[in-house]
Amino acid sequence: MWRKMKMKKKRFLLAVLLLCMVGRGTMEPVRGCLAQPNCTECLRSPGCAWCKQKNFLKSGEPNERRCDTAEALIKRNCGKKDVINPQPALEFMKNNHLQSDPENVVQIQPQNVHLKLRIGVPKTFQVTFKRAEGYPIDLYYLMDLSYSMKDDLEKIKHLGQEILSTLERVTKKVRIGFGSFVDKVAMPYVSQVKPKLANPCPSRMDTCQPAFSFQNVLPLTGDAEKFKVEVSKQRISGNLDSPEAGFDAMMQAAVCQEHIGWNNVTRILVYTSDDIFHMAGDGRLAGIYQPNDGKCHLNHDGFYSDASKYDYPSVGRLSSALSANNIQLIFAVTENSFSSYQALSKLIPQSVVGVLKNDSSNVVQLISEAYGNLSSTILLEHLHAPKGLEVLYKAQCSSGNHTQWQEHGKCNDVKINKQVNFTVSLTAAHCFPEAKTFTIKPQGIGEELKVTVETLCDCNCNDKEVKSSHCSYNGTLSCGMCSCDGMFLGQRCECEANRIGDSMRAMEAHCRETNTSQLCSGQGSCECGRCMCWGNHRGEYCECDDSDCPKVNDLLCGGHGTCNCSVCKCEGDFTGPDCGCSTLRDRCVGKDGVECNNFGNCTCNKCICEEGFFKDDCSELIAPCEMFRDCAVCTISNDKGGGQNCDLPCQSAELVKNDSMPEKGEFPCRYTEVQFEVKPEKGHIKIFYAGPPKPLDMTMVVVGSSISGILFVGLAIIIIYRLLLELYYRREYHSFLKEQQSAKWDETPNPLFQGATTTVYNPMHVQS
Repeated sequence: MWRKMKMKKKRFLLAVLLLCMVGRGTMEPVRGCLAQPNCTECLRSPGCAWCKQKNFLKSGEPNERRCDTAEALIKRNCGKKDVINPQPALEFMKNNHLQSDPENVVQIQPQNVHLKLRIGVPKTFQVTFKRAEGYPIDLYYLMDLSYSMKDDLEKIKHLGQEILSTLERVTKKVRIGFGSFVDKVAMPYVSQVKPKLANPCPSRMDTCQPAFSFQNVLPLTGDAEKFKVEVSKQRISGNLDSPEAGFDAMMQAAVCQEHIGWNNVTRILVYTSDDIFHMAGDGRLAGIYQPNDGKCHLNHDGFYSDASKYDYPSVGRLSSALSANNIQLIFAVTENSFSSYQALSKLIPQSVVGVLKNDSSNVVQLISEAYGNLSSTILLEHLHAPKGLEVLYKAQCSSGNHTQWQEHGKCNDVKINKQVNFTVSLTAAHCFPEAKTFTIKPQGIGEELKVTVETLCDCNCNDKEVKSSHCSYNGTLSCGMCSCDGMFLGQRCECEANRIGDSMRAMEAHCRETNTSQLCSGQGSCECGRCMCWGNHRGEYCECDDSDCPKVNDLLCGGHGTCNCSVCKCEGDFTGPDCGCSTLRDRCVGKDGVECNNFGNCTCNKCICEEGFFKDDCSELIAPCEMFRDCAVCTISNDKGGGQNCDLPCQSAELVKNDSMPEKGEFPCRYTEVQFEVKPEKGHIKIFYAGPPKPLDMTMVVVGSSISGILFVGLAIIIIYRLLLELYYRREYHSFLKEQQSAKWDETPNPLFQGATTTVYNPMHVQS
């Protein structure tokens, strides 16, 4: 019973561990190992391996010791060939290369893989996708034929060739089909009056065809002329309420594969309407309660024959049908209902919404743009994955850029012939009884990757031996451990329960010190009614541990004793529970030969000082100035003539007056006019203090201050005068230099000036 409860507890802890790991959405494997009692349970514990070596366990060790990490088992001398540790594996069953050959297009690689998984250990592999150029397209045009779409019908009759021509710019293989819808032929959707059933037009002047839920008018074809002929035969119809049976029409167009003629190519469903839609639950207004079954119900004329039997499909069922059949949906709707279809598009993968003009004249452009938006987004998802298998994706949409782990892989703006890579991670939370298969595929594309998963949960030890000698011929050897027969027990089935008692409980009672204590004190295993202790434990009930004594400086019993059953037995001059207390007293004696300076007690050769004292020999006070400040103030006050009682602040201290200063120039303790020093000496305290300073001679102070003031003022006046004079000289000098630079010297003749030259004429000289 005790072993079963212990095993259940371990399984519960393992389940919680796996749940937390899968819920994290990360790729980090669980480290370590939660030991299990047998090989099968061990392999189901993440990170664990099993040792099947026969003599691997020591006497008394439980089988759980065989379950550990592979590294730990090898370190404990388990042979590598005896370590059972199956590794996750990946095998490519089909791995054709990507190609754009029109006859053999491959857009996703690989196509089929087989994986073997360990519980809680993630396994990753690569998936590559590349949009092929010229990939064939099937386009089915689904049109609302209620009376309000009359002008749209006339327009669409001539647009078949234009739609084909537009799509042929993308691919040479295009087929087009046509279907129409109105509403369920029941009140309150369609009038049940016979003339109105035959001609539901609002005006008698118009001719309409009887209402219907859905009709496959033209299966997919590459003949544009045939499209024009068949659509030209269509007449408008009518109904009473605004919503239409668009959900019925889309469901039948999706699931009726053979009737529509869908090929395994890009499938596009174009839905055109100018109003909103009926959905699940609306059928109750007409007394239709049976939910839509999501199956094909088209008769030989292409009409939805069970429209009055089944309710409209729900959004979820419609979305699943479109996704399962790889159909991409384009809503071409008018402005007034755009918001409703935009909200619907968010619930249907691989769908877009475009605004259709009132006469559908822009439908070709709308289809072209919508197809471009749909085909440029790649959304990788998985279908029908088994419960308990976590599937995560990491996308590499551009060079070097990776997304975080997500529940699907998505890349936007993927051009033709552009390759995108996805890393897929699979993690199993529990064992699968058999191999499970699911698919991974891009939404809206027919190609898929088939994934088969099996879990490695069973041990194939190949060493089974019945009545094995290793098991004392009383059991079967399997995976290195004994499964005992009958009442035989023990690691090697060496014990027989009826020798001691009639039950396992009676045998285990001999391994308990009291009725409430653990088996072998939780430090051993019970074998044949005797405790087999583990490690350093000993004693009848493994109650003793010679390595569990107190440590001092990381040494058992401080290195001064031996450990005996968790109790220190001290040696020499040491005592105490950890042998850390010396009986000697030599370290307590100070320089003056007094033990602890008489201010403490010697305990374990160490002074325990009284409050306020410290040092190894208690020779110094922690805060002497603060402690005896009041004492010094009181004493000096009494010296001045006060009559205070200083016994309380001074206690038993001896006060010594010393007016001469010490060698340092002053006492270390100062407080206003008080200076003192405290010295502990052999059990008593001396306080040396100096008297208050003598008062100053105020006459000398006043005279000295006056003389100093007069000298200072006179000196200041002289300095200021000298500075002003210096400034004046500088200003005059600068003015002189300026005038000298601006002076101009002119050479003007003096009218009063007479030259020194005299001309004398010789009268005797005659000019010739």
